[in-house]
Parts: sequence; C-alpha cells; structure tokens
Amino acid sequence: MKNFCLFIATIMTSLLFAQTKKIPLDTMVVTNHAININGQNLAYQAIAGTQPVWNDKGEPTATLFYTYYKKSNSEKEKRPIVFSFNGGPGSASVWMHIAYTGPVILNMDEEGYPVQPYGVKDNPHSILDVADIVFVDPVNTGFSRMVEDKDGKLPDRKSFFGINADISYLAEWMNTFVTRHNRWESPKYLIGESYGGPRVMGLSRELQNNQWMYLNGVILVSPADYKIYSTDQPIYSALNLPYFTAAAWYQNALSPALQQKDLLEILPEVEDYTINKVMPAIAKGGFISESERNEIAEKMSLYSGLDKSSIIDHNLNIPTSFFWKELRRKDGYTIGRLDSRYLGIDKMTAGDRPDYNAELTSWLHSFTPAINYYIREKLKFKTDIKYNMFGDVHPWDRQNDRTRDGLRQAMAQNPYLKVLVQSGYYDGATTYFAAKYTVGQMDPSGRMKDRVSFKGYRSGHMMYLRKEDLKSATDDIRQFIKDSDSKGKPAKY
Repeated sequence: MKNFCLFIATIMTSLLFAQTKKIPLDTMVVTNHAININGQNLAYQAIAGTQPVWNDKGEPTATLFYTYYKKSNSEKEKRPIVFSFNGGPGSASVWMHIAYTGPVILNMDEEGYPVQPYGVKDNPHSILDVADIVFVDPVNTGFSRMVEDKDGKLPDRKSFFGINADISYLAEWMNTFVTRHNRWESPKYLIGESYGGPRVMGLSRELQNNQWMYLNGVILVSPADYKIYSTDQPIYSALNLPYFTAAAWYQNALSPALQQKDLLEILPEVEDYTINKVMPAIAKGGFISESERNEIAEKMSLYSGLDKSSIIDHNLNIPTSFFWKELRRKDGYTIGRLDSRYLGIDKMTAGDRPDYNAELTSWLHSFTPAINYYIREKLKFKTDIKYNMFGDVHPWDRQNDRTRDGLRQAMAQNPYLKVLVQSGYYDGATTYFAAKYTVGQMDPSGRMKDRVSFKGYRSGHMMYLRKEDLKSATDDIRQFIKDSDSKGKPAKY
C-alpha cells in the first residue's frame, strides 16, 4: 500500500508539472482587498486576467494580461475608469502599476530610491478613491503573448509591433473590455507614460473614429514624442537646454549666482532663451558668426554647467549622452538618463557616454521581484510564464506617426476631452520642455490651450517615485478628473 501511494503521488506530481508553458487565453482571478486612501477606508476588488485579441475572422491572435481594480459596492457604470499604459515600446505596465496610481507601491525611501527587502506596501495616494483602473500589458510584455493558430503558426508580428498596429489592436481590445465589464456609461480616461504618451495620443482618435468610444481625458506622463526624436534638426537639441539646467542645478554644478536661486526661478528664463536664441543659432549651422557662436556658447555654459569649450567643440549641439558623462566627470561620476539625480561609476572617466543607466539598473533589480511576488502571491494569478519587464517587440514600425495630430483631432471633435501633461524636471530621456513643445505643436492655433495643463515635478522620468511628488501628482490627477467632468453641459462649442 505504501508503494502504491508513492506511485500515485509520483503520477500526480508528473501530471501537475507536465502542463504546457502557455498563458491562459481567456481567464481571470478575483481577489478582495481594503485600503486607506487619504484617510478614507475603501474596499476594492482586483481582477488579474487575460483577454484575447481577435483578428477579422474572429480568431484569437494574442492574449493580453491586465489587472483591473474597481471599488467594491459602487455604481460602476457611472464611475470614471482609467486605462493605464507604459511605454518602451516593449515595456510592461509594471512601473505605474506598483509605483504610481495603483493600490500598492514599491518599497522605497522618501526620495524614491528602492530599498530592501523588495516588495510592495499599500499606496495611500492611489487614485482608486476617484476612479477604477485597468493596467494593460501590450503583446510580449508582462504575461501577454501572441497565440498560435490551428496549424501552430504565430501571427504576423506586423499586426502588433508598430505605431499604428499597436494603436489599432489595443483599441479593439479596449472595446471588448468595456463591453464585457459594462463600462460604456463610465467617463473614460487614458494615461500613458513615455512611449505610452504617443500610444494614448493615437488611441484617443482611434477610439473615437473606429470604436465610437469618446474620452473625457488623456494624461501624458513623461511623454516621448518621436516626431521630435527621429529628426536630426536643431529643434530636438535646443529643447534639451532647460533639462541641462535642471540637472546641473540638482547636482550643484551651476554658478553660485544661479545655484542660490530656486529651480523654478531659473527655468522660465532658460526656456525663453532656448526658443528665441539657441534654436535659431543651431539652425544657422556653419553660417553663424564667430561672435554669435561665442555669445551663445557662453550663455549655454552658464545654464548647463558645462565648459564653454566643450559646447563650441560640439557646434552648440550637445548630445544628452555627453552631458550625462561630462557634468560630474571631474569627481568620477556619471548621472542618470531617466533620472539625473542618480549617480553611476564607469570603468573609465574618459569617454563620451556612460557605461550604463544608473537609474534603470536600480529600478529593475527592485521592481522585478516586487511585481512577480505581488501578482502571484497577492493577486493569486499563478503561471510559469516569465513576466517580461521589457519584451521583444522589434522591429518596431515607426512610419506614418500621426499620433500628435490624432490627439488634436480627437480634441477638436470632442469638446469634453482635456489633456494633462506630467513631467519630471530631471528626466533626460523625455525632457519636460520637449513635452511642453509637443503640446504646443499639437495645437498650433492655440484655440484649445485652455483644455491642456502642464505639471512639473522635482524628480525624473518616473516622478511618482519620490514621496512628495507621488502625493502632488496623484492629487493633480484627481483634480484633472474633477475638472473634466462634463457636469451635464452639452458637448458643443
């Protein structure tokens, strides 16, 4: 009998671990929780699940993992709902999920530096008190994956991995989600960080024009505008100067006269100088006079903390990678790309770019164990599939980028639609002034500028990591949701 029981146990164990390593196509796991947000107790339900992406024939081509948080015992049909996307392209939704708007946040100190033991804790500033939230992982990120057809073949990668393909399938997926969860009457919002910025700009138009789903608001967090980054024109380079000033101010690398001022006293004059002096000067190229070249280099040196000679050597066109290497070179440090408060140590002080991104390595070794623990142990979603912090989505088709104008058109067609831009002053990847420039170019007539607001914070790309900024940024979202309530007014000009 003992041997027989051992034999049965062996067979059961073999069956348990003989399952195919695939994510379920269509499933969900429901758990119940409670949290205190801004002094108020709130019960909520978390749904961790997968939902298919369908092709024109009604066949599944992929399945997307999502986490849906909704307030318990609420009239959900009238309650606002926020769809949250991160960027990359190729990034999972983990960053804003467990550090910004969701009900839990990463263990970190007050300045936003991760601490051990890694894990999560309740987020007393979550926006769950004012809106339900859906965190979505696009194909090949998180647990989301493509699905084989009946012949065992994966779909064409072009169906997912490109600016317009990404927007198209995600809009279809959202339509299915809203229908399944009976959220058509809810005020709807999109929030996108980094590449998630152009993603939600494009989605705003796609949802309206092809899904007939109208939005109340779009929130751009440290948005990446590839209509700027993909050009070799002086616009992009010049727009970096206000960021250089902010990072140098934080690193105490400006002149004493500027250093003694508050950052927000300095930035307006640098922004003005950037648009009216630096941009035209770089545009002149070799036709600039020596006197003007020296005058501009002198002022750029004052505002950036770099030597005038190095600015002239670069023809006034300073690569951000050089700035990250050069600013603290004399004392042997590099500064972070996504958050220039972070410091790194290179093998050699020589060179024109850092060996690695000091901030990203710090975030990855703390976010990765936290999200894997949280989803599996707290949300009870069990799988052997690897959670891709960054997934294989390349080559990414960047052609026909109409996202900026897509948002403009969506706003023009929908008088209810408002936009909030949130940026960290120390973000050197998607700089705050480039974000300002983007929204200015989106609506060149300026006729809708009263429906666009900008908020800056004293941190980096993920400005919400810093405790003070987490509170103010989530409060800004609360106010934005309140301000974008139609309050019964008709949708007309």
